Amino acid sequence: MKTISEWARTFDVNNRPWLLLGKGPSFAHFKKELCDEYFVIGLNHVSKEVPVTLAHFIDLDAFIDCCEEVRSTARWVVMPWHPHEEFRPSRRTLADYARNIPALGEFEAEGRLLTYNLSTAKDLEPLAGVPEIDAKFFSAEAALNLLAECGVRVVRSLGVDGGTGYAPHFGGIASTTRLANGHATFDLQFAGIAGTLRRTGIQYAPLTIEAPARVFVGADPTQELAFRVLEFSIKKHASISVECERIDNSGLRVPVSLANRSRTGFSFARFKIPGLCGYSGRAIYLDADMQVFSDLIDLWARPFDGASMLYAEHDSSDGRIPQYSVLLLNCSELDWDAESIIGGLDDGRFSYESLMYDFGLVRGDRKRPGLPSEWNSLEHYVPGETKLLHYTDMPTQPWVNRTNQNSEVWLQDLRQALSEGCITPEFVLNEVERGNVSPELPGWVGLQPSAMLSHSLIDWIPPYRRLMNSPGDGRSSREAAGKAAGIWNRIVGRFRGVDDTRTSVNR
Repeated sequence: MKTISEWARTFDVNNRPWLLLGKGPSFAHFKKELCDEYFVIGLNHVSKEVPVTLAHFIDLDAFIDCCEEVRSTARWVVMPWHPHEEFRPSRRTLADYARNIPALGEFEAEGRLLTYNLSTAKDLEPLAGVPEIDAKFFSAEAALNLLAECGVRVVRSLGVDGGTGYAPHFGGIASTTRLANGHATFDLQFAGIAGTLRRTGIQYAPLTIEAPARVFVGADPTQELAFRVLEFSIKKHASISVECERIDNSGLRVPVSLANRSRTGFSFARFKIPGLCGYSGRAIYLDADMQVFSDLIDLWARPFDGASMLYAEHDSSDGRIPQYSVLLLNCSELDWDAESIIGGLDDGRFSYESLMYDFGLVRGDRKRPGLPSEWNSLEHYVPGETKLLHYTDMPTQPWVNRTNQNSEVWLQDLRQALSEGCITPEFVLNEVERGNVSPELPGWVGLQPSAMLSHSLIDWIPPYRRLMNSPGDGRSSREAAGKAAGIWNRIVGRFRGVDDTRTSVNR
């Protein structure tokens, strides 16, 4: 009996992309022609109906239900070394079952039975020298991890859905197999899928969704750590592959009038996005001072319904102006040219306020608040409800000041990113040395600060203070004033528990 790893060394797994087929509602989009474009891995009863490269079964009962048809539909059958019986790993091995179940014995004799160690059997004797494949809830997790272990680079799926439903095609078996393992919803599999994507870098998304999701993050160089924590938080929850790119105003002209100049180092960067995407497909714009707590597919797959741009709903009762800092863009309908747009500020076609606060660049009937307010929650976090937290008040952003009421929420993701190797301690310490984050931040996340740091908290000027010292007349005096104010605010903050300044920039 071959292991899945031995099989992968003899089969060109990347000669085509792979299609992962489950029984969920989106299976209705399956057409047999897809079998000519993809290698197919079918889950359980899917392999009874569809020609597949690999028929994957965790439960012995499911294989027995399908074994007659699978003889002709599947090139190989793959099962764990300790298959499940009644949704529990059996003490008997696949080799034991192959000796007693004729259909399994036939597959083994023909060299068509493959095996692997499944994480659910941790307490049982594994097959020596074979990697363990992780799965917590459903077989889709195991199948995707199997493909990643085999070196597969691109996987799409149909029928790997959330909720509790099956495609009508499988209505006859739904009453006996749907959630028979006792779990309440198929949504549980998405956390495992997100972990696989983050750990392995395999490209994955449902076939019905444009992928990978393209996220452009406005950030100046002082926000590199914030950007990386945001990227980690996105990928921590995303059940589809995501590409994040930091963008800023570099390469763009500077408006003549001071009143029309960028308030940040990236305010105009979002206008580059359609061009960066070749004026096709979707794109998301975010600011760097954000943190995500939900699956990005909820934002990415929103219907435009005739609009070219969606932004987040906003309750103006908090006194803040409308925010265009979370955007879903239909790049094929946005002919933006950043240089021309900035030129419009110079020739009076629009002001900075009408461009950035009203987003007058897009006609009213082509933009709408089609994203729930939970996708741009300003300084307000409710566990289980907030999907994106926006740290808009610069003096208390959690990489600058631990007094932010949600600082521990942000620091938890930084700690996890460090533990998983997505962010290195050296990078964090370098950001401290560059003055971009608080000199106290290493201690907040359990790192030993470098003894070679050239500055301490008392002489550190936070980036938002340096932002006030933009080039021009009076720069040195503003810099001195900013430094003095920064020291004073930190002294006052020791007693008040907050910075004595509240600065919020609409970008």
